[in-house]
Amino acid sequence: MNLDFTFTKYKKLCEKIVESEYTTLTFAQYFSSKNIPNKFIILRHDVDRKPENALKMAELENKLGIKSTYYFRSISQVFKPDIIKAINDFNHEIGYHYEVLDEAKGDLENAIRIFGDALNKFREICDVRTICMHGNPLSSWDNRNLWKRYDFKDFGIIGEPYLSIDYKETVYLTDTGRSWNSKFSVKDNVNLNASQAIEAIKNTDDVIRAIIKGNIEHLCITAHPNRWSESFGAWLKELLWQNVKNVGKAGIISSKKTFYD
Repeated sequence: MNLDFTFTKYKKLCEKIVESEYTTLTFAQYFSSKNIPNKFIILRHDVDRKPENALKMAELENKLGIKSTYYFRSISQVFKPDIIKAINDFNHEIGYHYEVLDEAKGDLENAIRIFGDALNKFREICDVRTICMHGNPLSSWDNRNLWKRYDFKDFGIIGEPYLSIDYKETVYLTDTGRSWNSKFSVKDNVNLNASQAIEAIKNTDDVIRAIIKGNIEHLCITAHPNRWSESFGAWLKELLWQNVKNVGKAGIISSKKTFYD
């Protein structure tokens, strides 16, 4: 069975990246390097839940010689120091997947305090140089707005993927909604009109074909570890749960369009 969003499929994706002309970069490498390769892929993983899946994914990538960036939430179900350290030891980058405006219910002063405390908690385990917002579709706050008042550079942070990359130059692919560049993405987007090349990408096989073809020079690929499964039972459970969430997301997106139109 050619099921999508399995670890078998993800391994095939990684193998094709390794065989390709692309160089893989972490975000820290991208933001700090003076000599960026002509063709690159930045692999990003938002660890929203199931940190054990992130560890499996990180080990798979390490065996293939791939470095990527893992953004961990600070909630107790996700913030697992042993797993974070193990992934860091695989030479992947660890970043903070912040959601502090949600946690502070929009209070900016409280949010920046929460941010600093959580960042220090991460830095007790490993070096953290980049951050990435977590987008809760049910929340009325956008965590990126924290940086309209504050500057993340004051915390020794060198970049934030949503704010520090020119997506006119770098194509963004995300598995949000359990499909690629889904219409069900509420906040995981960069507000750019998709080119025909992106619109043609609907599943992981399409991503693989795009990498083999190599016409897109700069790619940022976001794969959420919790969406990728080893067993059919876990795969089916994730599929059913995602379908339920997509119905809710469709309602949120429709109501926003109605409000702003």
